[in-house]
Amino acid sequence: MTEGHAAELGRRLREGDRSAAPAALNVIENRSPRGREQAAALLAEAERGGGAPGHLIGVTGPPGVGKSSLLSALIAEWRRRGKTAAVLAVDPSSKRSGGSLLGDRARIQHDPRDDGVLIRSTAAGTLLGGLAVSTREAAFALLPAFDVVVVETVGVGQSETDVAELCDTTAVVVQPGSGDTLQFLKAGIMEVPDVLVVTKADLGKIALRARRDLAQALRALGERDTPVVAVSSLPPPQGIDELADALEAHRATLDLPAVRARARRLAALAEFAAEHGEKGLRALGGRRDAEAALAAAGDATPLPDLVAELERRAGVAG
Repeated sequence: MTEGHAAELGRRLREGDRSAAPAALNVIENRSPRGREQAAALLAEAERGGGAPGHLIGVTGPPGVGKSSLLSALIAEWRRRGKTAAVLAVDPSSKRSGGSLLGDRARIQHDPRDDGVLIRSTAAGTLLGGLAVSTREAAFALLPAFDVVVVETVGVGQSETDVAELCDTTAVVVQPGSGDTLQFLKAGIMEVPDVLVVTKADLGKIALRARRDLAQALRALGERDTPVVAVSSLPPPQGIDELADALEAHRATLDLPAVRARARRLAALAEFAAEHGEKGLRALGGRRDAEAALAAAGDATPLPDLVAELERRAGVAG
């Protein structure tokens, strides 16, 4: 594929052509030097104008908490509301082989004939609990073509912070009676979620207790505006419509252009650091100077152009 063909895929996404999404994600996932050039061309076209209307949602939580079942129910609710949805399900990668199980796509239930839904598994790469560069790029590429884009990842290590930096709205999922609530409080990530989700509401009192404990903890920290929603994905689902409303309500409070500009800058910095390491950051004068250089580039600057600006300032090859 040429850069021109890659750019054409980006243009189609920008114009809302969802059929271009699978081929576009294949381009983005190719991390060879040639593949990165094609991905840059694709993203520059997809992000042209910087005003993608989609809602970028992060969903994170401990393994086994029920995120895949929750997303299955949320997708059904979004489709009922007439919204299209794409899910990037991040699977941990093997330290030895670099490979990934890539099994989340199979666990999230949806109608495979529905062209308004896209489920794509993506590897975390070498980042323990974090987001790979390709995942960030894929999210930005899909935003013009889908009403909702979800990045779903296991809540370990750096993932909570990475997801919050990338997404418009971050939902942290915990389950009652498992110690998740206590671990959540100990981890010091109470500032991360825009919405807290307690799964397995069908358990009754134990779920209500977890919801109450989290709400009290948020009040103690002054985070009174963070909703805590109890849900059950078992048929008939409980609380899914309330959760969808809470996610939309948070989005309505945002200065979306400013949020997206910050997300692109942080993604550019993460991509530059992944490629050039601490030596590259030192050549920029440190992280603070790098952030200042990105801010000067303008809010609507596409992600590849931001990365190129950092490489130009650092005097390193892209």
